[in-house]
Amino acid sequence: MSTSSPSTPPTEMKKTLGLTGLTVNAMALIAPGAFLWLTFQEQASYGAPMAGGAMWLGIVVALLLCFATAISYAELSKLYPGAGSSYFFAEQAFLSKTHAYKFARLSKFVIGWASHLYYWVYPGVMVGVTAIIVGYLASSFFPNTFSSAVNSPTLMIGFCVLFAFGVAYIAYNGVNGSTGVNIAINVIQISALIVFSVIAIGYRLGLKEVEAGVHNIGGFDLVYKEKCIPGNYWAASSSGVQSVPYAVATEDVKDADDKPVADKWADGTDKKTADGTPDGKPDDNGKIVIKQQDRMVKDDDLKADAKMPLPAGIAVGDPFPDYKKKDDGSPDLGKDGKLQLLGFVLSYAKKDCVSGTPGDAKTPETFNFHETAASVVTSGSAPHKWNFSIIQACIAILILVGFESVTSMGEEAKNAKRDIPRAVLLSLFIQGVVCYLIEYFAANFYLNSGYTLSSASASSAPIGDMMVMTGTKLFGNYTAGIWYMRIQAITVFLALIGTTLSCINTGARVTYAMGRDDEVPSHFGMLHGKKLTPHRAIWTLAAVSTVIGILVTIWYLCGPSASDSMTTALDSIKDNPQTSFWYPKFLFFSKEWAAALPNSFITLSLVSNFGTFLLYMLTCVIAIVAFRQHHMFNGIKHVVIPVFGLLANFACMSFYLIGPWTVNNMSWKESYLALGIAGVWGIYGAIYFAMSSKKKGRTVLVAKPAEADASAT
Repeated sequence: MSTSSPSTPPTEMKKTLGLTGLTVNAMALIAPGAFLWLTFQEQASYGAPMAGGAMWLGIVVALLLCFATAISYAELSKLYPGAGSSYFFAEQAFLSKTHAYKFARLSKFVIGWASHLYYWVYPGVMVGVTAIIVGYLASSFFPNTFSSAVNSPTLMIGFCVLFAFGVAYIAYNGVNGSTGVNIAINVIQISALIVFSVIAIGYRLGLKEVEAGVHNIGGFDLVYKEKCIPGNYWAASSSGVQSVPYAVATEDVKDADDKPVADKWADGTDKKTADGTPDGKPDDNGKIVIKQQDRMVKDDDLKADAKMPLPAGIAVGDPFPDYKKKDDGSPDLGKDGKLQLLGFVLSYAKKDCVSGTPGDAKTPETFNFHETAASVVTSGSAPHKWNFSIIQACIAILILVGFESVTSMGEEAKNAKRDIPRAVLLSLFIQGVVCYLIEYFAANFYLNSGYTLSSASASSAPIGDMMVMTGTKLFGNYTAGIWYMRIQAITVFLALIGTTLSCINTGARVTYAMGRDDEVPSHFGMLHGKKLTPHRAIWTLAAVSTVIGILVTIWYLCGPSASDSMTTALDSIKDNPQTSFWYPKFLFFSKEWAAALPNSFITLSLVSNFGTFLLYMLTCVIAIVAFRQHHMFNGIKHVVIPVFGLLANFACMSFYLIGPWTVNNMSWKESYLALGIAGVWGIYGAIYFAMSSKKKGRTVLVAKPAEADASAT
């Protein structure tokens, strides 16, 4: 390593990472336990109401794409070990060619600029989704203050600031500390993942086709006009989403004037049926159907003279149970003089797996759950449903990216040529194949008539809901189910620290490489005098991640995730003096407004994913160029596999345009807005490159051939 005077900023990093350190840094970015929790809701929403059924197969498609790209990265890292990843590869690949050398500077800038669309958006998405999980946990620990249906915007915004800069501080202190954190986090999250998968699969296998089970009710903390408890406006329950083993009674939803609210069809029109019941035959000239909500127990329901005496153990704020009735509709009381509860019935019947009518805007065809284990792995495999799998792959790429991050740590690797290629492939195999395919199978296999894919789409944390329900069933009571979820959620939070840390480490090092080459402001290419980390890139990325994280949280329940429970929760919250700080009124909006807005979580994920597809596609091209006329050339590894990766990445990118028009009722706003943002970034990059080159007197094309990196020989 070169030395520098006290006045000269150091430009080289310490070589401290072996195969284990490199692998766990990549694994921390992939983070299977965290992404199952965070992206299941997003995958349930994107391509709704039908594409979510192909979620597992979509991951397989994304894995094939990633392995093709990973092999290209592994091969390139053998030739060109160094900081900068694809950015560094692009320059060296073209410089080594007799005629194509002139494109070396242009190619490295294009791939470096494109990679920023991924590496600088992705950390912000991680900050935002971590804030969402913290909001969900807050409602569990503090149900009197936070709603479980709608996370507190104030809490999430404040958390985004603290989390982004807190993780950046760890990155600023150096990669050694980062590696130690990542090793611990990987062990914890994979262990927790195995526990959840076993319990979820066991839950499903332990139930018959139709059997009483546990389900979540409500989806929001219900607030009544009268006080349930003196001085407390909130229903007395440990969480707004409760798991109970009985069927729950419903009641009419009423507006501020105490008038019944009409239910709506999927197209937004008032729901009318021949007999005025929710399951009646659609009839535009029929009776209005009143919107229903789960009924909760009030003080009056527990009085000695109550008309429907409840069994012991049911308290104020608990779900009001449905009960047996006589022919005349009156309660059929048991021998103890109490209501006889009706069990909640779970169904895995084939007739309930898909509901609605194809092409009907009022009652669109909707995927609910899988009938069998085979359905989980084959749904979307039919030729006419392959679009579902590709749409799901467009989101699934978010959970798999990160394997390439170690190629930017070449300057910190002890044996870069040997260990980096192995770490790239090993990290993807362990977490993509071993972990993701198992956990996504378990979560999809769990879905049932009591908790459908639509339920997952409308939830802040569907995996959290599943944990509460499976935990309640396994441990015998709701409190145990809640604590099982909380413990798992803490492991997810720890995993997200590692993921965000790895994102910032990688993104900052790519910017550092460009700054060192004076392709972006040169101050990004300097290292801290003592920490030997690219500190200016790290702190800038922390600020950018804060802004993106806040944007993710503001509209994360909009678009396809908008639900009636969100509207009901907001209506309940707005007049509660305890929540005015945590839920500012100017952020309130109705379901109709929410449905019209794009989902910010999906949109910014798609922006990051577009950058990923573009980066991976260009890297496959670089691999073809690098090994052309090289003595290590292999037709399979250096032509067939990169071409497959190139075409697969391009196919996923193209589905941003055509996907919304191939799935009935799928939202187009998120995909097209993401493309617009990517387009603006590309135009800005072209203008910046041209103006910067002119200002610095540099030519766009290299005038004469130069020596490629010696490691390429």
